[in-house]
Amino acid sequence: MTAVDILINSRWIAPVEPPATLLEHHSVAIHEGRILDILPTEQALRSYTANIEHSLQHHLLVPGLINTHTHAAMSLLRGLADDLPLDEWLNNHIWPAESRWVNEEFVHDGTQLAMAEMLRCGTTCFNDMYFFPDITARAAAHCGMRATVGLIVLDFPTVWAHDADEYISRGLAVHDQYRGDPLIRTLFAPHAPYTVSDKPLEHIRVLADELDIGIHMHVHETADEVDKAIELTGKRPLQRLQDLGLLSPAMLAVHMTQLSAEEISLYAASGAHMVHCPESNLKLASGFCPTQALSAAGINVALGTDGAASNNDLDMLGEMRTAALLGKAVSGDASALPAASILEMATLNGARALGIDADTGSLLPGKWADITAVCLDTIETQPVYNPVSQLVYACGREQVTDVWVAGRHLLKERRLTTLDGNDILERSREWRARISAG
Repeated sequence: MTAVDILINSRWIAPVEPPATLLEHHSVAIHEGRILDILPTEQALRSYTANIEHSLQHHLLVPGLINTHTHAAMSLLRGLADDLPLDEWLNNHIWPAESRWVNEEFVHDGTQLAMAEMLRCGTTCFNDMYFFPDITARAAAHCGMRATVGLIVLDFPTVWAHDADEYISRGLAVHDQYRGDPLIRTLFAPHAPYTVSDKPLEHIRVLADELDIGIHMHVHETADEVDKAIELTGKRPLQRLQDLGLLSPAMLAVHMTQLSAEEISLYAASGAHMVHCPESNLKLASGFCPTQALSAAGINVALGTDGAASNNDLDMLGEMRTAALLGKAVSGDASALPAASILEMATLNGARALGIDADTGSLLPGKWADITAVCLDTIETQPVYNPVSQLVYACGREQVTDVWVAGRHLLKERRLTTLDGNDILERSREWRARISAG
């Protein structure tokens, strides 16, 4: 028998690769943080001896969920300014609050709150866009979560930098600091076409090519954004980005609720990726992303929550259900975006968008053991005819029991193992008191 570190025996496994595969009574053998083997449990018990063995007889194992767009530290602004359109929400409430309160402590505490929530929702990796990316990266590495931190760029000054050149310079320092880190990666994160001018965007394109990293950006989020861009530049934002050379396989465009058929074709031809954030778009009345049309065009569509200030949660299971239902309604096709495709959006497609699909996003031998276990033996999810359909349409985040990242058990029977939940709650309450007092 071969000795391994961990053996997880599960009722069902949805590995995502090959597509729509479902394995019953199978086990995952893990050694040195990576998946060594996936095989029938009876065979696994004859083939492997494990230091730790888990028997999950009522569970579905899936790849760890990947939140491909969020602003983690904004968890501390959850519920601060609800029921407002994007322009008013951002300009009159969120940006003033950030100007007053954001610092290294805010980012650290907000990121810890976000990671605790995300782990309890089955998320193992998040793609962040926020100030002090070095603090976010440090918090994620300490927790043991996988993260891609955005090297944010804006034209105007904030607490992080004074102008676009300084944003880029400080971002490059963060990139160098985490080069080769097994958990932390970086992307350039120019905020949006309306907050970053041509010159820094051209500079970012050159640097992204040189460093072989992606570009993560809000694009075509609202009709008002597009209308104002046409007034100011004579071009729709996507056309401007195309003219600047930014539409390429390095691009991750977030939201994309305002698209013509020609723009979908243009985007598909570029090989760029798209990140869908349905609940944030619904709450801010930003519009509807045509996800079925994008997928049909061959565009890689990933899934994100956006920040907790606009969602107001970081629940990827909830986002999966909303994406599935909205995709059917918008396309007028009940067969659009089936459950297996939605699971792929929340896992492998996110990994592809972040350039980490060789290492995570599906359960295959050789990949890191980033795994989420969901209990289906509950009143809310019985009887089980199709476990993946139950996951997408019936499960709640409270049914996520265990989460591993690179074989490290970060959520064990609903208990966080690397984060102090009580301390996080206390610091969150302190921030609420400070921000409420002004």
